[in-house]
Amino acid sequence: MAVSGFTIVRNAVRLDFPVVESIRSILPLCDEVVVNVGASEDETLELVRSIGDPKIRILETVWDFSKRETLLADETLRAMRACRGSWGVCVQADEVLHETGVPILANAIAESNGDPQVEALLVRYRHFFGDPFTEAVNRRWYRREVRLVRLDPALGIHPFRDAQGFRVGAAHRRIRARLTEAEMFHYGWARSAHALRGRKTEDRKLYAKVHEPGAAEPLLRWFPGLQPFTGAHPAVARDWVEAHRHDDDRTVSAPRFEWKHLRYYASDLIERVTGARVFEFRNYRLV
Repeated sequence: MAVSGFTIVRNAVRLDFPVVESIRSILPLCDEVVVNVGASEDETLELVRSIGDPKIRILETVWDFSKRETLLADETLRAMRACRGSWGVCVQADEVLHETGVPILANAIAESNGDPQVEALLVRYRHFFGDPFTEAVNRRWYRREVRLVRLDPALGIHPFRDAQGFRVGAAHRRIRARLTEAEMFHYGWARSAHALRGRKTEDRKLYAKVHEPGAAEPLLRWFPGLQPFTGAHPAVARDWVEAHRHDDDRTVSAPRFEWKHLRYYASDLIERVTGARVFEFRNYRLV
């Protein structure tokens, strides 16, 4: 039972993606890792090649930005379809799988392989905002998502919308997924200030509406649900984390109440009391 990894990346150096750490984090779980490297204006291709692991297979591609919102899903699907395994591990270029998740996911694949009701496996998420030691936990931030899927094309499993998750078939049925305790660390909002500003340029190529901050507007706006993170980061990411511990230009605005925050306070209170996250968006159905 072979396991493939797959990811996509473009302009990783300029946009400060921890893509080397992302790829290395899933290598112990995989028999191969397919990396779709879009034509870049920096040394992304050389960076991926520098990992030097024979399991890595690089697809050199040109991305068609006229596709707009569907581009990321289409390019993720291209990497997914190039995989040779029966299960696929998807990792995005700003995500790193914690090493404790490798045996958890290996066992979950073995346990689920003979059960056709299980089409995918879920991982738990830790989202970092402003720096690698501040965690975002309110319902705006998804607490779990599919990162392992069956790769049989006949099943019709495909990345959905901006490739945050996966759906099934032309009707985009919610994929049937089993929850695991593996943890994915999401560092997209802990990158350098320069990279976060560059993100806006990339977003304008993909999305019709992109908020353009004014000159006096903070780079990162505070919201309720930010808390200190005191746990252990993935071992492969610790050098990257230390290098991003401080950035004088990457500041979060001071706490300030806004009426729209009331919905987060209310839903967080309900979750603490009942354990249920109300209004949670799910790309999947738990089985």
